[in-house]
Amino acid sequence: MIGTVFRSADVPADERLDRWRELIDRTRATEACTDHATDFSAELHLMELGAVSAWRTSFPPARLRRTARSIRRAEPERYHLTLVLDGRLALVRDTGETAATGPHGLLVDDNSRPCEVHARDAGSAADGRAGVVAGVGVDIPKALLPVPPSEVQRLLGRGLPVRQGPGALLADFLTGLDRQAEHLRPSDAPRLGTVLLDLVSALFAHTLEVEADLPPETRQAVLVRQVRGFVHRNLHDPELTPGAIAAAHHVSLSHLHRVFSGQSHGETLAAWIRAQRLERARRDLADPAQRTVPIHEVAARWGIYRASDFTRSFRAAYGVSPSEHRIRSLAGRA
Repeated sequence: MIGTVFRSADVPADERLDRWRELIDRTRATEACTDHATDFSAELHLMELGAVSAWRTSFPPARLRRTARSIRRAEPERYHLTLVLDGRLALVRDTGETAATGPHGLLVDDNSRPCEVHARDAGSAADGRAGVVAGVGVDIPKALLPVPPSEVQRLLGRGLPVRQGPGALLADFLTGLDRQAEHLRPSDAPRLGTVLLDLVSALFAHTLEVEADLPPETRQAVLVRQVRGFVHRNLHDPELTPGAIAAAHHVSLSHLHRVFSGQSHGETLAAWIRAQRLERARRDLADPAQRTVPIHEVAARWGIYRASDFTRSFRAAYGVSPSEHRIRSLAGRA
């Protein structure tokens, strides 16, 4: 597992709020207060990914304040992003500007500027207890971003879209990072930090329309992540070919082949698509709930319509035929 976890349930009830406030102040140089001290419940999972950090948190409605005094004793030269998963955030900057967002919204801030954040839940729970505000925060040193600070200023205090494009890639990565944290090792952290930095850079550049300013390696890494996501969403389509993928992403086929192979340790895009289809079919064949679904229908569900091709490729990949895999898997569950 990477990172450290704070759970208020692990702390004596009369110490929970103070311990959480100390942690928020230490990690975010931010003062926190809440009206829910008596029923306070919070979690925070901090992941240090090289020079970049990410943290998943949930807590009752609260007010967070970053002052000039707290900034002086912290590491201020960082940008902060907050992906809201539950509840609502309102950011009030020292200029008086206000930005607000709800679930699946992303706010951008500068840790060197005073501000207040009002975190509200979506509505009181039926039992009268406080609801939950939840999200994933990201802190990135300004010096690491390839987008000029003068351009990034245009994003501060703004909500950015995460429903599609680079924003969706970033949101998926952040939520997946938290889900998989217990399976990750400390040695994975620097690589994950690089991926996170690339995705934030791509989102900023896309929003500001300055993609050409990004380093080639960042553009290539993001393109491959976009392609992988596109493939996963369209594995059922038998017309999902490298040519169709290149056209959907407005790049030449030769460029796509070169970039994908370079980012995938030499594996071709066509081979990767085939492996993804076989893996999805392998999983479905081992599912007891699908034991009566004919094997050819399982294959077709994932874009493989020729039974002979499926059997041959499956045996080459896993050393057994699809029917043998199903029998063994279901016998092991009996």
